[in-house]
Amino acid sequence: MATIKDVSKLAGVSVATVSRYLNKNGYVSKEAAATISAVIDKLNYRPNNIARSLAGMKTATIGLMVPDILNPFFPELARSIEDAANEYGYTVMLCNTDNDSLKEQKYIDTLLQKQVDGIIISSYTIEPEHLNGLQKQSIPVVLMDNVFSNDSVVSFTVENRRGGELAVEHLLTQGCSKIAHICGPLTITSSRERTAGFEDASRRTDWFTPSLIGYSDFTVNGGYSTMKELLALHPNLDGVFASNDLMAAGALKALQEAGKRVPRDVKVIGFDGIGLEMITPELSTIAQPIYELGKTAMDSLVGLIRKEPDIVTDRVFPVTLIAKQSTMNE
Repeated sequence: MATIKDVSKLAGVSVATVSRYLNKNGYVSKEAAATISAVIDKLNYRPNNIARSLAGMKTATIGLMVPDILNPFFPELARSIEDAANEYGYTVMLCNTDNDSLKEQKYIDTLLQKQVDGIIISSYTIEPEHLNGLQKQSIPVVLMDNVFSNDSVVSFTVENRRGGELAVEHLLTQGCSKIAHICGPLTITSSRERTAGFEDASRRTDWFTPSLIGYSDFTVNGGYSTMKELLALHPNLDGVFASNDLMAAGALKALQEAGKRVPRDVKVIGFDGIGLEMITPELSTIAQPIYELGKTAMDSLVGLIRKEPDIVTDRVFPVTLIAKQSTMNE
């Protein structure tokens, strides 16, 4: 009896491509589809649904929950997850929660009704009981950009605290002597860690004062308004570290409106490494390995679905300083 590997070999395509063709999900070129169809007829191949089920693919669908699709970080993350899912023959259902825990629970209920094979959750508002409920129903889950202690959920994060230190150290090497920080929501683990990194580096100087830290949300408007507040308190500040790139973009606008030249008068650095090429000056940032994060999360989820013994477990990814025009000396 012919197998899917036989079809793959004779058609000259990957097993994942044959799987996408059979399940009618994911992209398969017209040429490949025609070749696969001809080979299936030639070999009289019939998909083994029982074997497919035992292999762990019930619906060949996974859920992806993100808090804010308007933040460019999350579309980039979703793209990497979708690319990896496509290779495995899975379709991704994207759920935008708007940082709303009630909406989040509704999406979880919907994904369970759709009988998804697993869920990747990138959320700032997810509650431990939500994760425990999924585990009780044997739904594989991978958590991103968040960590819960005392649970068995696989999670992936980055060196947020070290990133905060790197940002301050870079500004100091560029000659800054009074650096402000635009902190994200304190309810978010990554935000708290980035601020802790800022404090680690800043407290080693003689200029640090808590009033140099302003509090905002992860938006352009949040960075804009908080930057204005910080300038009112410290008009002689000469460096700014914002907890994400969107807030840094808002800070640039506020500084320009105040007549401050970037980077001559004030140097600005963000965090995330998202594509903001249209901003002038080009923004320095502490970059996360976004594509690698998404791919690793999908690899791990598939391993959980298939009950593989050696899956990718909890991991903290390194961050990278990318220096551009907004912090470099002219």
